[in-house]
Amino acid sequence: MTAKSAAAAAGATVHGYPRQGPNRELKKAVEGYWKGRVTAEALRQTAKDLRAANWRQLAETGIHEVPTGDFSYYDHMLDTGVMVGAIPERHREAVAADTLAGYFAMARGTQDVAPLEMTKWFDTNYHYLVPELGPDTVFAADATKQVTELKEALALGLAGRPVLVGPVTYLLLAKPAPGVAADFEPLSLLERLLPVYAELLADLRAAGAAWIQLDEPALVQDRTPQELAAAERAYRELGGLTDRPKLLVASYFDRLGDALPMLAKAPVDGLAVDFTEAAAANLDALAAAGGLPGKRLVAGVVNGRNIWINDLEKSLTILGTLLGLAGRVDVSASCSLLHVPLDVKAERDIDPEVLRWLSFARQKTAEIATLAKGLAHGTDAIGAELAANRADLASRTDSALTHDPAVRARAAAVTEAETRRSPSYAERTTAQRAHLGLPLLPTTTIGSFPQTTELRTARADLRAGRIGPDAYEERIKTEIRDVLAFQEKAGIDVLVHGEPERNDMVQYFAEQLTGYLATQHGWVQSYGTRYVRPPILAGDLSRPEPMTVRWTRYAQSLTERPVKGMLTGPVTMLAWSFVRDDQPLGDTARQVALALRDEVGDLEAAGTSVIQVDEPALRETLPLRAADRDSYLAWATEAFRLTTAGVRPDTQIHTHMCYAEFGDIVQAIDDLDADVISLEAARSHMQVAHELAGHGYPREAGPGVYDIHSPRVPGADEATALLRKGLEAIPPERLWVNPDCGLKTRGWPETRASLENLVTAARTIRAELPDSTS
Repeated sequence: MTAKSAAAAAGATVHGYPRQGPNRELKKAVEGYWKGRVTAEALRQTAKDLRAANWRQLAETGIHEVPTGDFSYYDHMLDTGVMVGAIPERHREAVAADTLAGYFAMARGTQDVAPLEMTKWFDTNYHYLVPELGPDTVFAADATKQVTELKEALALGLAGRPVLVGPVTYLLLAKPAPGVAADFEPLSLLERLLPVYAELLADLRAAGAAWIQLDEPALVQDRTPQELAAAERAYRELGGLTDRPKLLVASYFDRLGDALPMLAKAPVDGLAVDFTEAAAANLDALAAAGGLPGKRLVAGVVNGRNIWINDLEKSLTILGTLLGLAGRVDVSASCSLLHVPLDVKAERDIDPEVLRWLSFARQKTAEIATLAKGLAHGTDAIGAELAANRADLASRTDSALTHDPAVRARAAAVTEAETRRSPSYAERTTAQRAHLGLPLLPTTTIGSFPQTTELRTARADLRAGRIGPDAYEERIKTEIRDVLAFQEKAGIDVLVHGEPERNDMVQYFAEQLTGYLATQHGWVQSYGTRYVRPPILAGDLSRPEPMTVRWTRYAQSLTERPVKGMLTGPVTMLAWSFVRDDQPLGDTARQVALALRDEVGDLEAAGTSVIQVDEPALRETLPLRAADRDSYLAWATEAFRLTTAGVRPDTQIHTHMCYAEFGDIVQAIDDLDADVISLEAARSHMQVAHELAGHGYPREAGPGVYDIHSPRVPGADEATALLRKGLEAIPPERLWVNPDCGLKTRGWPETRASLENLVTAARTIRAELPDSTS
């Protein structure tokens, strides 16, 4: 096929689309189902209506082939487990009794049965449920969901392409099931899983699928020769099937490296490749592999993870290069649009000048369609769009919002001494213990307490003008008093004020810092029905005035026990925002760190003896390739130390991390030089405590004993057992007792019971220790 005929064949597609609906209809329906207010049939109808609306919008925009099967009630990895029959033993009875209720039991757990473990989807803030597999796992194909959703799209007259998590990624992301040896390799089940995928492919072909997309993002990570050989074997076998649709193997988030030539030679019909995150590397690798002659290339040239407008001319240049490397080139986003909000046009409070720079899911589909039109018919066919795009890009480059000379000068003047705390931890801990007077195994929480309906209503009433600032502040003060009174009665040692004034741990700060923009409708799924509105970091950043001191000082005035000051760290402020892409991330992190350093200093001056700077995103933002990690960790840990290094020795600095794999960043955790770290550990059965011990981590740590992402209440005996496992790795003088994460999403009844059990567990263990007091 010539370049000209390839261009004429160019189409537009996407890997996936936001699930929630314009007004988070899916969240409301699912939570209504959990509460018994929405029937299963009504939930299914809501989901069907949302899928149809998404597909129609995509088709109307110019997307010629819509994704099906990417929609999920909770998580696509959980859906994959159902699709291949990998139901954990403890959930089989529930799934057999009621498929939908059993599905949610796997996601959330019940009072008697623990849920699946949850962790981050590669380096995004999306959380997936981790498959549990073992040598006795028996797979069985269930194409019901995929076939149903494909037929819905076909019934609307649309070309639908089912999207499935590929078998290699599914196994590489799985873990040994409870009771299975830790060294069990789920990838060893590949030969058992491939026939199930073969059956799924045949079912989808029979249902009318012309193409199927198999997502293999795990191949953009560093993979051993054995893992790459397994992937080659998988696609040789699947590609060699006769009863199948055409196969499109998709990767995203980074460069494919050695996996690219392997996939290029595999007997599959096309590849989808990310040309935003690692455009040059993937271009070079594709050319070196000899391209994809006679095959389809879905070119991800529109960033599916950030919200800035596409540089159309730059993308057309990349697409033009690709025309000579494949039989057909289609235009797409780099990954599923699940990771961005739905529609810029819903925003009413952002400066129209800034709105010109932004592109959410609907705008990205329009960019994709424009690029496909330009690729197929030449740039003259999209001349007006190109001119408008050049003007919008220039507007952003020239804006005073993006450049503040004072901020840049301060960041440039930072010295090494400002990023190092003195004296050493060994000397600091003596001063802190004398100052705080805490018992062995001190108890605390991570920060937030339940955000009740009353709190959310008060916040909405303030925004709408139904109540004034004075009435709102009285409501916040009442909540703080109640939270502190409960903690004192329960016997918690280091208290928190509960953060009732905060809408989100990033957005709250972003709204008080220059350079940030807040959206009203920019919701993005974090996990399940948990949606967040990531703020947009558009320009140079500074702190006009203190952000947390007033409420922390008020809380401390109500109690003799220490109250933690609570801040979100610089890396997490970036990771959970849509960050600017016009300067290095390390430069932006230094600006955030300096603003937070000022806040830390003001908290200490106000009498706060314990300050927690949360960095749950430190691991999540770790580059997928090992070769890129040292430079990231250097600026990330420096930013944390710049934030915290200016305090006195007797001020105790805490940090917190959750829902990620920590074993490969233990040295970085050490390099933060925090005095205390709290980490998720309940679902992973204290794995992180042993990882810290294996590294020789010398500081205090609180591996969580209460899984807050499930509504179940862990008993005191369960928390006690977890603490005993923690003590196998961490000595009692350095072990803290706390939940996995903040309590914002939990209800008060379960929170009270769980924290009371947590304190009981700590007291039980203290009583067993020599020379301890409770």
